[in-house]
Amino acid sequence: MLNAVTTFDTSKHHILIEFYITDKNGIRHALAGVIDTGAPQTELSDKFLDYAGFIDGPNENVKIKPDLQTQKYAKLFLPTVDICGYSIDDFEVFISRFDTSWGIDALIGLDFFRQFKVTIDYAKGIIITEPY
Repeated sequence: MLNAVTTFDTSKHHILIEFYITDKNGIRHALAGVIDTGAPQTELSDKFLDYAGFIDGPNENVKIKPDLQTQKYAKLFLPTVDICGYSIDDFEVFISRFDTSWGIDALIGLDFFRQFKVTIDYAKGIIITEPY
């Protein structure tokens, strides 16, 4: 496969990208995610996962700990994730409670980036992803 190029807005505080998850019924859902190279594994909002039918409601007993913006509490495998020009099957993610002020659905962690050679060109506002 050729290199894939994903654009992002350099005026934003974080590198924010749109990506897609296909559920078990073949429905494709768009998400807004922040690139988080400090996160070892990708996290998805429990509210988004509930909306998309992956879980039966957020666990309301889970609270975000002080000084954090997310709280991981379970894991699940997503059937297909389309991100940065590549499709990944059976992608394991954390189910997390997100601070609603963030306005995002996901933190994209190193588990994604370890699968590819990734170049972030901040001056041009692009992410270049290629297979090893």
